[in-house]
Amino acid sequence: MNPQEAFQAVLSELRKRIAGNTDVLELMFVSIVANGHIMLEGVPGLAKTTMAKALSDTIQAEFKRIQGTPDIAIGDIVGYTFLDQSGNTQLKRGPIFTNMLLIDELNRIPPKTTTALLECLEEREVTIGNSTIPLKNPFITIATQNPLNIEGTTQLPKVLADRFLMRIAVSYTSMEEEEQMLRIKESEDSQPPRRVLSTSDILSMQEQAKSVAMPDDVVKYITEVVGATRTDIHIVMGGSPRAEISFMKAAKARALVEGRKTVTIEDIKYLAKPVLGHRILVKSTGGLGVNGVIDGIIATLH
Repeated sequence: MNPQEAFQAVLSELRKRIAGNTDVLELMFVSIVANGHIMLEGVPGLAKTTMAKALSDTIQAEFKRIQGTPDIAIGDIVGYTFLDQSGNTQLKRGPIFTNMLLIDELNRIPPKTTTALLECLEEREVTIGNSTIPLKNPFITIATQNPLNIEGTTQLPKVLADRFLMRIAVSYTSMEEEEQMLRIKESEDSQPPRRVLSTSDILSMQEQAKSVAMPDDVVKYITEVVGATRTDIHIVMGGSPRAEISFMKAAKARALVEGRKTVTIEDIKYLAKPVLGHRILVKSTGGLGVNGVIDGIIATLH
């Protein structure tokens, strides 16, 4: 099936578990097609974990989960070496060795431990002892995160947040969608989502996305948007070249999923908040917030 049909097949299965949140689900699928990691942010109880698990259930791939806690250690994520009874060094692989990894409540993990994720997310490999081991292909991480100031959370270092292709905001759904959610929960003995895609399908779509065209005006617009984050008076730290690369990858994937062969400026505008929101640092004064500053940049550029 083509990428458009693939997304509709996945969405159809997700509807067995998820009400509403179509934009969130599309952005998650686009991230996977772009071979990028996903961060879902929202208050507790908005089905962030359910969405991540349900999406993974539609793909015939190995899935593992890490629960973020303040006492989790590096070895709990990547694994460790040990001596067996014969004195030989053995490797115990951690849950990072999988195709689809869910890290629930990422910002409850202490900063010392999250440093273990830097190599995994960027290089898709892990160093344990003297050995550097490649991770599986594909390897996609979906992390959930509660907003700051909720008990037990800490702010992610920007160097780690930057490794996620998108930070997707999960907000409250409409009353109609919440009514639908209650009906879904009422009949939870229904069939779980079917596995409608294979890892080969994912890898194929990732390759197809690379061939989507990027017109010169879109390239120029990306550099203008990211450049504006470096000069805006409300921003302390602007986007790096990785932000521009992320725009390119995400926009190509979105065009592919929507059945287009060319990226448009509208793709960049649509992706601005999920691509930039976790990469820039906004001054606490002024009351605009990250989204307000990004809206202002988009409104200023033509």
